[in-house]
Amino acid sequence: MNNLPLLRSTALACGLAAAALMTGCSSLPAAAPATAFTLSSPDIPARSTIDNAYVLNGFGCKGQNVSPALVWSNAPAGTKSFAVQVYDPDAPTGSGFWHWTVYNIPASVTSLPRGAGNSPAGLPAGANGGHSDFFDTGATGGNGNWGGPCPPVGDKPHRYVFTVFALGVDNLHAAAGIPKTGSAALHGFVLNKGLGDKLLGKASFTAYYGR
Repeated sequence: MNNLPLLRSTALACGLAAAALMTGCSSLPAAAPATAFTLSSPDIPARSTIDNAYVLNGFGCKGQNVSPALVWSNAPAGTKSFAVQVYDPDAPTGSGFWHWTVYNIPASVTSLPRGAGNSPAGLPAGANGGHSDFFDTGATGGNGNWGGPCPPVGDKPHRYVFTVFALGVDNLHAAAGIPKTGSAALHGFVLNKGLGDKLLGKASFTAYYGR
């Protein structure tokens, strides 16, 4: 029996397959690009200098202390709630400085409007503002509200890191066994480490302010 035609067709098929692999096999559909979980602000662009509207009004600073709008997108599948923290790692405290925290933001919420952090009534239903390092100073008009930048005069501009966390739990405090009155650092530990695989993702941007 003559197998020459069969051998030729097999060789041709193998050659075509190899050529397709070498050229990226353009006839095959391209893989869909991964969508990243992102956080941004229409009021404070990433890597920008923070405008006076969002700076603290107190401790020698003369800003309007309005909380900026925040927008996040492409949350990981399975997200049940969000948390937001704003932190200055350059504050001369030995431990940085926490400017704003919001917890238990419902999964259906994908933004916080400008001014949402200036009163508990401005937050989405179910969300709660947590303590910042302005606790009991009166500088923010109430504990749990936004406290804008106010670094020492003459310092190099400080970094202000805005972060949103996507969580696989409905209620952060019930899941972690911590009180709502816990410090921002305690909440930060839970968010970054203590929840384990219930931290589904996080997104950040950094802006600057000095005086």
